[in-house]
Amino acid sequence: MTECIRVLIADDQAITRTGLQHLLAEDTGIEVVGAARTGAETVALAESLQPDVILMDLRMPDGNGIEATRRIYRASPHVGILVLTVFEDDASVFPAIRAGARGYLLKDTQQDELLRAIRTVAQVEAIFSPGIAQRVLSYLSARRWWQRARLLTNWHRASVRFSKGSPKDRPTARSQYS
Repeated sequence: MTECIRVLIADDQAITRTGLQHLLAEDTGIEVVGAARTGAETVALAESLQPDVILMDLRMPDGNGIEATRRIYRASPHVGILVLTVFEDDASVFPAIRAGARGYLLKDTQQDELLRAIRTVAQVEAIFSPGIAQRVLSYLSARRWWQRARLLTNWHRASVRFSKGSPKDRPTARSQYS
């Protein structure tokens, strides 16, 4: 039997935290170990609980999700951070990835995709929702792409390259760079 994936939920909206807790409780392979309302609380809980994955909202009081991601990644790079937000603009996506997020999903993601993304991030792989992957690809393919490409790691580039198509058909970044 495999161990449960330990998840910390970080979102300032109580209904979102509660909904995610109930959704994740249905999966026997995932254990919610905590929930945070602010960026500072997320950083503190990440340090004390050492979860496998953090579901991170970007807009929270007392330190936003990008700053919390940066601080957690520096202190505990083994903790996978999966951004779960409504924001899909460049000013949100790219700073989150640069801060250390392994994944970026929008809150309209289906339950099965969220569960798959949690498992992917827990396995030290990257995952992006299709719209985010397309945004990253467009950014990298724009004029002077070679200057922008250095902003992303090989691991992120491989993930973006393979995030299109059916989940069954796409290899992972780990298989490319292991």
